[in-house]
Amino acid sequence: MGSSGERTGADRTRVEPDDVSVIIPCRNEAGSLPDLLARIPAGMEPLVVDNGSDDGTGRVARDCGATVVTERRPGYGSAVHAGVVAARRPVLCTIDGDGSLSPEELPRLLERLAAGADLAVGRRIPQPSSAWPMHARLGSLFVAWRLRRMYGMGVHDIGPMRAIRREVLLGLDVGDRRSGYPVEVLVRAGRAGLRVDECDVIYRPRTAGTSKVSGSLRGSVRAGRDFLAALS
Repeated sequence: MGSSGERTGADRTRVEPDDVSVIIPCRNEAGSLPDLLARIPAGMEPLVVDNGSDDGTGRVARDCGATVVTERRPGYGSAVHAGVVAARRPVLCTIDGDGSLSPEELPRLLERLAAGADLAVGRRIPQPSSAWPMHARLGSLFVAWRLRRMYGMGVHDIGPMRAIRREVLLGLDVGDRRSGYPVEVLVRAGRAGLRVDECDVIYRPRTAGTSKVSGSLRGSVRAGRDFLAALS
Protein backbone atom coordinates (compact mmCIF):
# COMPACT_ATOMS: atom_id res chain seq x y z
CA MET A 1 0.00 0.00 0.00
CA GLY A 2 1.39 3.45 -0.75
CA SER A 3 2.01 6.08 -3.37
CA SER A 4 5.17 6.77 -5.29
CA GLY A 5 6.80 10.11 -5.91
CA GLU A 6 10.38 11.16 -6.48
CA ARG A 7 13.03 9.41 -4.47
CA THR A 8 14.76 11.84 -2.11
CA GLY A 9 17.84 11.82 0.06
CA ALA A 10 20.55 9.20 0.21
CA ASP A 11 20.29 5.65 -1.15
CA ARG A 12 18.00 3.57 1.03
CA THR A 13 19.70 1.03 3.28
CA ARG A 14 18.74 -1.00 6.31
CA VAL A 15 17.78 1.14 9.30
CA GLU A 16 19.52 -0.04 12.47
CA PRO A 17 17.89 0.38 15.91
CA ASP A 18 20.63 2.73 17.09
CA ASP A 19 19.74 5.08 14.22
CA VAL A 20 16.27 5.62 15.70
CA SER A 21 14.76 8.01 18.22
CA VAL A 22 11.18 7.19 19.22
CA ILE A 23 9.28 10.39 20.02
CA ILE A 24 6.48 9.83 22.53
CA PRO A 25 4.31 12.93 23.08
CA CYS A 26 2.64 12.71 26.49
CA ARG A 27 0.26 14.54 28.70
CA ASN A 28 -0.63 12.65 31.87
CA GLU A 29 0.43 9.20 30.66
CA ALA A 30 2.28 8.06 33.80
CA GLY A 31 0.09 4.97 34.09
CA SER A 32 0.88 3.72 30.58
CA LEU A 33 4.54 4.61 30.20
CA PRO A 34 6.32 1.84 32.17
CA ASP A 35 4.87 -0.94 30.02
CA LEU A 36 5.20 1.04 26.80
CA LEU A 37 8.82 1.99 27.40
CA ALA A 38 9.74 -1.56 28.37
CA ARG A 39 8.58 -2.70 24.92
CA ILE A 40 10.55 -0.19 22.82
CA PRO A 41 12.84 -2.33 20.62
CA ALA A 42 16.37 -2.64 21.97
CA GLY A 43 18.76 -0.01 20.70
CA MET A 44 16.15 2.62 19.91
CA GLU A 45 16.18 5.81 21.98
CA PRO A 46 12.86 6.52 23.74
CA LEU A 47 12.33 10.29 23.85
CA VAL A 48 9.34 11.28 25.98
CA VAL A 49 7.98 14.80 25.54
CA ASP A 50 6.13 15.89 28.68
CA ASN A 51 3.49 18.33 27.46
CA GLY A 52 2.11 19.89 30.64
CA SER A 53 1.53 16.76 32.73
CA ASP A 54 0.58 16.97 36.38
CA ASP A 55 0.73 13.24 37.18
CA GLY A 56 4.49 12.73 37.28
CA THR A 57 4.81 11.63 33.65
CA GLY A 58 8.32 13.09 33.32
CA ARG A 59 9.56 11.47 36.53
CA VAL A 60 8.13 8.09 35.56
CA ALA A 61 9.74 8.31 32.12
CA ARG A 62 13.16 9.17 33.60
CA ASP A 63 12.88 6.33 36.10
CA CYS A 64 12.27 4.01 33.14
CA GLY A 65 15.42 5.24 31.42
CA ALA A 66 13.87 7.48 28.77
CA THR A 67 15.22 10.82 27.66
CA VAL A 68 12.68 13.47 28.72
CA VAL A 69 11.98 16.80 27.04
CA THR A 70 9.63 19.34 28.62
CA GLU A 71 7.37 21.29 26.26
CA ARG A 72 5.08 23.76 28.03
CA ARG A 73 3.21 25.00 24.96
CA PRO A 74 0.11 22.78 24.76
CA GLY A 75 -0.74 20.77 21.68
CA TYR A 76 0.17 17.50 20.00
CA GLY A 77 2.17 19.29 17.31
CA SER A 78 4.07 21.29 19.91
CA ALA A 79 5.06 18.10 21.70
CA VAL A 80 6.13 16.23 18.57
CA HIS A 81 8.08 19.21 17.24
CA ALA A 82 9.93 19.54 20.54
CA GLY A 83 10.94 15.91 20.22
CA VAL A 84 12.08 16.41 16.62
CA VAL A 85 14.26 19.35 17.66
CA ALA A 86 15.74 17.45 20.61
CA ALA A 87 16.40 14.21 18.72
CA ARG A 88 19.95 13.58 17.57
CA ARG A 89 19.48 10.33 15.68
CA PRO A 90 18.88 10.34 11.91
CA VAL A 91 15.59 8.40 11.89
CA LEU A 92 12.50 9.38 13.87
CA CYS A 93 9.50 7.31 14.88
CA THR A 94 6.45 8.69 16.61
CA ILE A 95 4.06 6.72 18.80
CA ASP A 96 1.44 7.75 21.35
CA GLY A 97 2.17 7.32 25.03
CA ASP A 98 -1.18 5.79 25.99
CA GLY A 99 -0.35 2.15 25.21
CA SER A 100 -2.86 1.88 22.35
CA LEU A 101 -0.15 1.09 19.80
CA SER A 102 2.53 -1.59 20.02
CA PRO A 103 6.19 -0.47 19.85
CA GLU A 104 7.01 -3.95 18.58
CA GLU A 105 5.46 -2.89 15.26
CA LEU A 106 7.86 0.02 14.72
CA PRO A 107 10.41 -2.15 12.83
CA ARG A 108 7.76 -2.81 10.16
CA LEU A 109 7.60 0.91 9.42
CA LEU A 110 11.39 1.13 9.36
CA GLU A 111 11.46 -1.66 6.78
CA ARG A 112 9.35 0.58 4.54
CA LEU A 113 11.95 3.36 4.84
CA ALA A 114 14.74 0.93 4.02
CA ALA A 115 12.75 -0.22 0.97
CA GLY A 116 12.48 3.31 -0.42
CA ALA A 117 9.64 5.12 1.35
CA ASP A 118 10.23 8.69 2.46
CA LEU A 119 7.50 8.40 5.09
CA ALA A 120 5.93 5.28 6.60
CA VAL A 121 2.63 5.53 8.45
CA GLY A 122 0.58 3.03 10.43
CA ARG A 123 -3.03 2.38 9.49
CA ARG A 124 -4.88 1.67 12.72
CA ILE A 125 -6.82 -1.59 12.85
CA PRO A 126 -8.88 -1.47 16.06
CA GLN A 127 -9.07 -4.59 18.22
CA PRO A 128 -11.79 -4.64 19.40
CA SER A 129 -13.66 -2.26 17.12
CA SER A 130 -14.76 -0.24 20.16
CA ALA A 131 -11.12 0.73 20.72
CA TRP A 132 -11.64 3.42 18.09
CA PRO A 133 -15.12 4.95 18.46
CA MET A 134 -16.82 6.11 15.28
CA HIS A 135 -16.96 9.73 16.41
CA ALA A 136 -13.16 9.65 16.63
CA ARG A 137 -12.68 7.87 13.28
CA LEU A 138 -14.69 10.18 11.06
CA GLY A 139 -12.20 13.03 10.79
CA SER A 140 -9.36 10.65 10.01
CA LEU A 141 -11.37 8.80 7.36
CA PHE A 142 -12.41 12.03 5.65
CA VAL A 143 -8.89 13.45 5.62
CA ALA A 144 -7.45 10.20 4.25
CA TRP A 145 -10.06 10.25 1.47
CA ARG A 146 -9.09 13.83 0.58
CA LEU A 147 -5.39 12.93 0.52
CA ARG A 148 -6.09 10.07 -1.85
CA ARG A 149 -8.06 12.40 -4.12
CA MET A 150 -5.59 15.29 -3.98
CA TYR A 151 -2.25 13.49 -4.19
CA GLY A 152 -2.98 9.88 -5.15
CA MET A 153 -1.57 8.99 -1.75
CA GLY A 154 -2.49 5.45 -0.72
CA VAL A 155 -3.38 6.23 2.87
CA HIS A 156 -6.52 5.30 4.80
CA ASP A 157 -5.67 6.80 8.19
CA ILE A 158 -3.72 9.70 9.66
CA GLY A 159 -2.53 7.57 12.55
CA PRO A 160 -0.04 8.60 15.21
CA MET A 161 2.57 5.92 14.38
CA ARG A 162 5.05 7.20 11.81
CA ALA A 163 8.65 6.73 10.68
CA ILE A 164 10.66 9.28 8.71
CA ARG A 165 14.23 10.47 8.36
CA ARG A 166 14.85 13.54 10.49
CA GLU A 167 16.27 15.62 7.64
CA VAL A 168 13.23 14.84 5.49
CA LEU A 169 10.79 15.85 8.24
CA LEU A 170 12.65 19.09 8.97
CA GLY A 171 12.62 19.83 5.25
CA LEU A 172 8.81 19.66 5.26
CA ASP A 173 8.75 22.63 7.65
CA VAL A 174 5.52 21.56 9.37
CA GLY A 175 3.98 24.50 11.22
CA ASP A 176 0.90 23.08 12.96
CA ARG A 177 1.30 22.81 16.72
CA ARG A 178 -2.11 21.32 17.52
CA SER A 179 -3.98 18.19 16.47
CA GLY A 180 -3.53 19.00 12.78
CA TYR A 181 0.18 18.17 12.87
CA PRO A 182 -0.04 14.64 11.38
CA VAL A 183 -2.37 15.90 8.64
CA GLU A 184 0.04 18.67 7.69
CA VAL A 185 2.90 16.14 7.57
CA LEU A 186 0.95 14.15 4.97
CA VAL A 187 -0.18 17.24 3.03
CA ARG A 188 3.35 18.56 2.75
CA ALA A 189 4.67 15.12 1.85
CA GLY A 190 2.07 14.96 -0.93
CA ARG A 191 2.95 18.40 -2.25
CA ALA A 192 6.64 17.49 -2.24
CA GLY A 193 5.99 14.30 -4.22
CA LEU A 194 7.39 12.09 -1.50
CA ARG A 195 6.74 8.38 -1.42
CA VAL A 196 4.39 7.54 1.44
CA ASP A 197 3.87 3.88 2.41
CA GLU A 198 1.20 2.61 4.78
CA CYS A 199 1.04 -0.63 6.75
CA ASP A 200 -1.54 -2.00 9.15
CA VAL A 201 -0.90 -1.71 12.88
CA ILE A 202 -3.07 -2.99 15.71
CA TYR A 203 -4.89 -0.33 17.72
CA ARG A 204 -6.08 -1.31 21.20
CA PRO A 205 -7.79 0.52 24.06
CA ARG A 206 -5.44 2.79 25.98
CA THR A 207 -3.91 1.10 29.01
CA ALA A 208 -4.49 3.98 31.45
CA GLY A 209 -5.95 7.47 31.67
CA THR A 210 -8.41 9.25 29.41
CA SER A 211 -7.95 10.25 25.76
CA LYS A 212 -7.76 13.97 25.09
CA VAL A 213 -9.32 13.44 21.64
CA SER A 214 -11.32 10.24 21.21
CA GLY A 215 -12.37 10.24 24.85
CA SER A 216 -15.06 12.81 24.16
CA LEU A 217 -17.17 14.12 21.31
CA ARG A 218 -15.93 17.63 22.07
CA GLY A 219 -12.30 16.54 21.78
CA SER A 220 -13.00 14.78 18.48
CA VAL A 221 -14.76 17.84 17.06
CA ARG A 222 -11.84 20.07 18.07
CA ALA A 223 -9.39 17.69 16.43
CA GLY A 224 -11.57 17.54 13.31
CA ARG A 225 -11.39 21.30 12.97
CA ASP A 226 -7.61 21.16 13.22
CA PHE A 227 -7.53 18.42 10.55
CA LEU A 228 -9.56 20.54 8.14
CA ALA A 229 -7.40 23.60 8.76
CA ALA A 230 -4.26 21.58 8.00
CA LEU A 231 -5.79 20.35 4.72
CA SER A 232 -6.30 23.88 3.40
